[in-house]
This record gives sequence, C-alpha cells and structure tokens, in this order.
Amino acid sequence: MAVMDQDWWRGSVTYQIYPRSFMDSNGDGIGDLTGITERLEYVAALGVDAIWLSPIFTSPMKDMGYDVSDYTDVDPSFGDLAGFDALVAKAHQLGLKVIIDQVISHSSDQHPFFAQSRSSRDDPKADWYVWAEPNPDGTPPNNWLAIFGGSSWEWDSRRRQYYFHNFLASQPDWNFHNPEVQDYLLSTMRFWLERGVDGFRLDTVNYYFHDRLLRDNACNYLPWAQSAVKPVDMQFCLFSKNQPENLGFLERIRALMDEYDARATVGEVGDSHMAIKLMGEYTSGKRLHMAYSFEMLGPDFTAAHFRSRIEAFFKGAPDGWPCWAFSNHDVPRHVGRWLPHAADQDALARQAAAMLLTFEGSVCLYQGEELGQVDTVLEFDELTDPDGITFWPEYKGRDGCRTPMAWNANAANAGFSRANKTWLPVKAPQQRRAVSVQDDDPDSVLNFYRQMLALRKSEGDLRDGDIRFLDLPEPVLGYERGDDFICLFNLSAGSVAAPISGKFTPLLTQAAKIADDEIGLGPNGFVIARKAGG
Repeated sequence: MAVMDQDWWRGSVTYQIYPRSFMDSNGDGIGDLTGITERLEYVAALGVDAIWLSPIFTSPMKDMGYDVSDYTDVDPSFGDLAGFDALVAKAHQLGLKVIIDQVISHSSDQHPFFAQSRSSRDDPKADWYVWAEPNPDGTPPNNWLAIFGGSSWEWDSRRRQYYFHNFLASQPDWNFHNPEVQDYLLSTMRFWLERGVDGFRLDTVNYYFHDRLLRDNACNYLPWAQSAVKPVDMQFCLFSKNQPENLGFLERIRALMDEYDARATVGEVGDSHMAIKLMGEYTSGKRLHMAYSFEMLGPDFTAAHFRSRIEAFFKGAPDGWPCWAFSNHDVPRHVGRWLPHAADQDALARQAAAMLLTFEGSVCLYQGEELGQVDTVLEFDELTDPDGITFWPEYKGRDGCRTPMAWNANAANAGFSRANKTWLPVKAPQQRRAVSVQDDDPDSVLNFYRQMLALRKSEGDLRDGDIRFLDLPEPVLGYERGDDFICLFNLSAGSVAAPISGKFTPLLTQAAKIADDEIGLGPNGFVIARKAGG
C-alpha cells in the first residue's frame, strides 16, 4: 500500500469550482455534480493538486448554498449523495484531492434545529442559536450590523427576542458557546470525512463565536471606512467576531482531522483590521492547516503591498501556513481589478499567474482564472446575489464573477448548458475566451497556466523554498525562492530596468531582456530564472 503524504497540502494548488456555474449535465441551466465529474480530466490536466467545491448541501439558496438546511445531504439541484461519491472516486482516480465548503458559522432558517430553537425558550434546542432580549425601548441589544445590510438582529415574535445573524436574516448564527452545538457541527464534518473527502474550506472561520456580553462594536478608524458603501464596514468588529474562544474550537477541528489520514483544512478569515494576524494565530500549533484572507483580493497592485502581506504573515507566524489567492467567488476577478496597471489583458493574466504560483505558501485558483476572464457585466434584473441587489448600483455584488464557465466558443451558453436560459447568463466577452479557443494556442493564458503549474510542481524550491525579497524600487517586485530561483515582476504598464547582477537561466519570461548588470522588463514583464549553479 502506498504511503500517504500527510503534508500534501503544504505548497499545494487548489482549483475552486463554483458548482452552479461549472458544467450543467441535465439541461436545467444549473451546474451539477455529474457535470463537474465529466470535466475533471480538464482540471487534472491543468496540474493542480486539489479541487474545492463551493457548497453543495441542501439549501433554500437564499445565499446560493451558504445557507444550509441539511449538512449531510446534497441539494437536489446538484444531484445526490451517489453522484457525490462518484465525483470523489473519479477525482481520486485522477490524483486530485477533494475539499468541500463547510458553512458552520450559521445555518439556514429552514434548518430543523432553528425551527425548534425559535419555537420556545424551553425547547432543548433553545440555546443552539444566539438569542437576546430587546432593550427597554424595543431596539436591538447592540449596534452590530449585518454584512448584507441592516442590523445583525432580527425580531422573532414567538420567543419575543432577537436572534443574531451576521449575513441575511434567513442565516441565523449558531451559538458556539454551547458545547452541544460544537459537537453537532463536528459530527457533520465527520460524515463527509467518512465519505472520503480530503478536507474542508471553512467559511467565515473567524465568525464562529460572539462576545457573551454583547458589547457594542467600535468605529472603524481606517481612512476609507466613512465613505464605505456598506454600513458594516464603518465598524471595527471587535465583538461580533474574532473572539479568543475560537482558538479552542479550531483545536477541536484539528483533533478530528488528525483521526484520518492526509486530511487538511483551509479557513477563510474575513476582517479589515487584523486578517494577517488571525491567519497566523489560526494556523499556528494544532489548529488549521492553512488560512487565507482578502488581503490579496482587493485593488492593491504594488510591490510593497504583496511583499508586506507575505513578510507580515511569516514574521508573525513562523510555524503557520498561508494560502494565497487573487480571485474567488466573493470578489471581482483580479484581471479586471488590476487592468489599470496593464497594457494588455493577457499579459496581466500571465503575470498574475507567474507571481501567485511563485509565492511561498499554498495557492487557490478560481475557475476561469486560467482563461484570463474578467467579470461579466450584468444588468440589475439579471442579478441573483442579495448583496448586489441591496447595494446596487455602487456595489454590483458577486454575480459578475460567478457566471458560467466558458467551454466552447461556438456552442450555445459557451458549452456550459443546453438549457434555453442559464441561472446567470453567458455573455460574448466571456465566450470569446472559452477553453476551445485557448486549448491549442501555445501563447494562450490557459497554456501559460499549464506551463507555470508544471514548473511549480517540478521544482521543489518553487513549491517549498523560503521566500526572500529583494530591495528594488517600485514598480518592481523581486524575490528569491529557496537557493536556486530568482523572480522579478514589473507591476506596471511601462518599461523598467531592474539592477540585478549575476548569471541566470531564464525558465519562463514575458517582455524581458537579460543583460550582465540589469534585467529590462517591458509592460507587465517578468522573469522566473534559475541562478547560476542552481
């Protein structure tokens, strides 16, 4: 029997699949598990190590699956447990690990335990969710605000109390201060571990616990906060999340994972003030294996920004481990975000891939990223995302990055579905960048991703080596990986020269000219090179 690599996750590359938008096998306009299974060869051929499936559990889909009503079954829109088992078996046959989204900070209000909890203050599940008395004047107990707008407190006439929700009112938060709640949620994770999943992506992992005293959150002192589109961003969420009790529960999760061979966790840390610090705390010791935040999922595109985030993490948590990403299902796609810093969309897409895949840490890629896609421009009546509907037009929500995968430029719905109408539309700019257009083009973004992933996998220093940054002026980001590699990136649409001496063997380059005492980098140019003797 082959020995299992317990640390497969360290330096791994995970490909995020948004199931509703990957492949529709039955013609209903919604992607499903069978469709994903049919396309796994494509994912494996990219050269990634694992897939992450966004939520597939039974749900009323008020927040597209992030409102779970049954943690141990598959929503009928995606298939059934047999289809899930077939997907896992096929992925493992192809050498891919399977990570599933675990949404345990909150449930749907359609979860049977919430129905029990709200039915009576004396019910056995009464304390399984977060309930609080109103103020004497009937107002909520504190100033906590919901991510999707309004107060975090919703009045319930049956109990004559407020219940707490960080997101929609239909997504009540579990009460993690109750040990029975922790036991129950761990049991749902065990269910999937027994079915063979290789790990979990833990949604909003810093939201599990709330302050028992229900103290008010403070004002957000960061300069951008008072002009924020969302009121919640005007608060420093000291008490509605990020509580110290979270560390103990993460240790319980790790103890569960350690009962099984070669399993891993990656936590999503959502915070505007202390995300890097929390990433370090959550991955130090016997807690999470990896964590990511939104630090690289925003508009910042400078050498100083990327360097500061990576250095801050490893300085604060030398025994922790990050997972870096540039795009996911919650933010505008990075090529669109960073286009002001580029002369060419494809050049930027290739540069971003080269940079992300040479960072120290693990990496997550989002479906369509390998095609150089940008967000789909949608009209208001095409939206499904409650976040976008609430804050339109200044914030257009997350649907733009969630539109279906473009497989075939010459097929209806870009080959995603044979339905007359898909849950979100496939539009011409996305269809023009379909897999079919790029597959056989040696200069395509898709084939660059394949080359870059193959290089990372074949060179241990690019996967496991330490990162050491070079003191170079903006807009040049430079660093060494391990003993053998040097990486240089021009993060601008102009041309620059980097004063670098030494002999190098370039492995992958773009718009670069190597001389004896400097390297010339054109717009979004880069060099990944082996040092002499390496």
